[in-house]
This record gives sequence, C-alpha cells and structure tokens, in this order.
Amino acid sequence: MTQSNTDFLAQATQQFQQAFTQSWSKALESFQGMDLGSAGAGFPAMAEKAPEIHFAPEKLQELQQQYLQEAMGLFSQGLTHPTQAPANTDRRFAAPAWGDNPVAAYAAAVYLLNARTLMGLAEAVDADAKTKSRIRFAIEQWMAAAAPSNFLAFNAEAQKKAIETKGESIAKGMKNLVHDIQQGHVSMTDESLFEVGKNVATTEGAVVFENELFQLIEYKPLTTKVFEKPFLLVPPCINKFYILDLQPENSLIRYAVEQGHRTFVVSWRNPDATLANKTWDDYIEHAVIRAIGVAKDISGSPTINALGFCVGGTMLGTALGVLAARGENPVDSATFLTTFLDFSDTGILDVFIDEAFVKYREAEFGKGGLMKGQDLASTFSFLRPNDLVWNYVVGNYLKGETPPPFDLLYWNSDSTNLPGPWYAWYLRNTYLENNLVKPGKLTVCGERLDLHQLDIPVYIYGSREDHIVPIGGAYASTQVLPGKKRFVQGASGHIAGVINPPAKNKRSHWIRADGKLPKTHAQWLEGATEHAGSWWTDWSQWLKGYAGKQIAAPKTYGKGKYKAIEAAPGRYVQAKA
Repeated sequence: MTQSNTDFLAQATQQFQQAFTQSWSKALESFQGMDLGSAGAGFPAMAEKAPEIHFAPEKLQELQQQYLQEAMGLFSQGLTHPTQAPANTDRRFAAPAWGDNPVAAYAAAVYLLNARTLMGLAEAVDADAKTKSRIRFAIEQWMAAAAPSNFLAFNAEAQKKAIETKGESIAKGMKNLVHDIQQGHVSMTDESLFEVGKNVATTEGAVVFENELFQLIEYKPLTTKVFEKPFLLVPPCINKFYILDLQPENSLIRYAVEQGHRTFVVSWRNPDATLANKTWDDYIEHAVIRAIGVAKDISGSPTINALGFCVGGTMLGTALGVLAARGENPVDSATFLTTFLDFSDTGILDVFIDEAFVKYREAEFGKGGLMKGQDLASTFSFLRPNDLVWNYVVGNYLKGETPPPFDLLYWNSDSTNLPGPWYAWYLRNTYLENNLVKPGKLTVCGERLDLHQLDIPVYIYGSREDHIVPIGGAYASTQVLPGKKRFVQGASGHIAGVINPPAKNKRSHWIRADGKLPKTHAQWLEGATEHAGSWWTDWSQWLKGYAGKQIAAPKTYGKGKYKAIEAAPGRYVQAKA
C-alpha cells in the first residue's frame, strides 16, 4: 500500500469513528427526549460514554474498505441504473414503486449500506458485552427511525398512492394522525371493531369474588362432567387477562373448559391512584394466594392446578414459594408459560437494567405512584421498532390506510398501569439482582423464599423467537424447580407461540422424548424432536394426569358465600389506562 493510500485510509478511519460516535450520540439523545417508559431512563448516562468508544483496528479497516467499495459501486450506477438490492433485502422497500423511482431506489440503497456499516461498527466496538448490546440497540433504534420509508419525501410507494388517489391518501393520513394523537398511541388495528365482552373475552362465566386488586372469574362448564380439582389461570398483571380469551377459536380459557376443567381466571384491576402504593407482597398475598384459596373453597377440593403466564408465572412461583415456607401445598401441579423465575438471561431487556436505572425508578416510584401502561406498551413496541412502530406510522399516516382488524393487536393496545412500589421491587429483585433463585435472599409476605422447596410437577413452556422471555430464560426454570418437570418449546414469539390452538394446525413444537433436562437449552434442543402443530394437546394430556377423577359439572357459579357478582368478563377488565 502506498503512503498516499495509507494516509487516505487513516483519514477515512478517523472520519468513520467520528461519524459513528455522532450517530450513537444522536440515538441516545433521541431516547432522552422520548417517553418510552422503561427504555427512556436507561440511556442518559450512556450518552456520556460515547466519546470513549474504541474499535478493534482490523475490524474497522475491513468495514471501511467494504463500505468504500460498495459506496463507489452505488455512485457509479448513479440514478440512471439504481441498484435492485432494496427490493431483495428489505420488505420496507419491496413494493415495485421503489424500483420504478430511481431517486427512491438510490436513497434506499444508500440507507441500507449505511445501516449495515453502522451495525458492523457496533460489532467492532471494543467493549464488554452489555455495552455492545446497548450500542447495538441504540443504533438499531436510530436507523429504524431514519429509514427513507418513514418520510413522504422519499417513500415512493406513498407518493404513488397519493397521486393515484388525488391526495385522498394524504388527507386520510392526516385524519389518522389526529385520531392517534387524541387516543395517545399509534393504532395497530381498527380498534373501533372490537369490544371486550362482545367479540373478545366472550367465554361464558361469572365473577365470583373480587377485592381491590382482582376479580376471580369462574367459567361455565361445557362438559357434563368436570375434573374434581379446579384449574386457576394467573395472567400477567402488566396486561389484561383476555389474551387468553380472544376469540372462541383461539381461546386457551375456552379450550381448558372444553377439556373438562373447572376453570377460574384472575382478572386484574387496572390500577388507579387508589392502588398507587400497592407492593409486590400485596399482589402475592391478597391476589394470587387469595385466588388459590377461593378456587379451593368454591370447588371443595383441598388442592388445585394452576397456570401462570409471563409475569403471572413469576408471581405464581413466588406465591407457591411463600405457601411452601408456611408448610402449605395447595397446588398439585403448575404450568409456567414464557415465564422468568431465573432472570440470568433476559435478552434485549437487559440493555435497560443497571444500578443507576433501578435507583432512578425507585426514587420515582418506590414510595408510590403509577407506572403508566402506555409507557410500558411503548417500551415493548420499540423492542421491535420496524414491525411494531414504523410499519404503522408509514401505513397509517403516509399511505392513509386503516390497519386491518386483529384481535391480538387490539389487546396489545389495551394497556394497564402498574403500582409504582410493585414495579420498583420487581426491577431490583428480578432483572437487576435475580434474587428469586437465591434461597433465603428474599422475604416475601413475611416468609423467607426458597423456590427449591417447590417439589411439585411442573410444565414449562418457552417460545423459540420470544423477545420478552428468551427461550433460554424460560428453560432456566428447569434448573431451579426440584420436582418432576416437562419442558416444551414452541415456534414463534411471546404471544403467537402461546396462543396457538390445535384446530389451526399451525407452527410446531419440540419435545425431548427421553425427558432429560441438561444444564442449557442448547443441550436440551440437541435431543429434542420437532412435532407439527400446537403444544396445547401435549399440555392438556399432561394436565389431566393431575386433575383427579371426574365429577358432575356444577350447575351454578360459586358456592356458599361466593355468589355470582356479575357476568364475565366483569368490570375490572373494562377499565382503560
């Protein structure tokens, strides 16, 4: 290499470093100005570290040379022969209009090149794993927001539609924007077409108990006989329960009832100012443990079977740990769906969690207040920004489209608040310090917690593409709980993997026939076999083994002092955040 080339390479490398640092700083600054709930507060301290970025020299040189080569190729093609790469590599630019418009095609190609290079630079940063993850996340957010598809001036598809509709699409887009500003969130579906209790959450039942934290719903049997041991579902209090009861054909609740289980479900109250001081202990003692007791009282059975989904599973595990410490074992078997008990592997959410962030939230919420549901919803959406944010910005506002009706996305937009002390406790003791799996570390409801005492059969499910509870995090429960265990992996993500009814005959699941549970999920998967269709049938067969004998189905709701208060789905689920 000649001296002039060496000087040029050194100069280009320096410019790359400066450009990357500026891009990262802009990404972090944008987070400080956005209200992203859990996301927003985690990044201000990171911005101060931007000037300290260092790169692995050999990786930096390789990226720089590759960038120059590809950039020169694009420049030589110019606007007269735009590259076709965008249409082949990214669905944001896949419409024919992008290829038909040289300016748009060129802008997309340059953007994709810059995005690849910035992500390559993120990988080349010489830093610890957590810092690299934070850099990757920040750059991904910045690049997702900066895509030319997000701007009418560059979006050839939106421009074409505006011309074809004589500006009507732009007018509709503005109307959609005003509507979404008024409702406080980006529409992911046509929410006007759904109503809780009318066409979602329609399984027949009645509220048989309520306190300030939850209502307990008992569902009407659909079989002449039911299993003697009732079945209690504990959904996440971070969302509304009807993700388990969207439509009759994809309702896990209805499926359980059809299988002959006397089914009860916790419907969480959407917290307002009156619950702003409620703690984790309150929810365990006066909600989960109370629901277990009521289900026992109504059924007359000394024991029940229980299921916890996501945070509901974490709360169920905690409640069972408290009961075990008291010498009580009212649950014969537990199902944990996409649940953390061991928080060693929390995936992308780990980028937000450190001591400074948790202290910030403790100062904000530790003594009271509400963590707003919309802030939490925004945080989870920005974990997949192209699919759950900018896709709808483009469709709703630039193209003037009304998103199609989709029950799951309607539920996703129906957010719930959280009591501040509950949230602050949860952050520190799970995501930050992973205290649930440390025997005797935590005192909950006056009891020293030790999950190793939960010597009951458990069914543990994890979704392969889950970005909320990574499959490794779900699998980790197999190494914590001492009883007889069955682990099943499903295809798809956090929600679609769980809500996968057998009648649809979609996706697949994995089971290990020898029942072995090695230390890691990767080792487990080496001996697992893929099976077509839903995991529900495997779980149902497993649950029947712990449900007891069959008895005549009850003809009325509740029993004794527990009377039907109102028809399902009840008042609590109707309250908006």
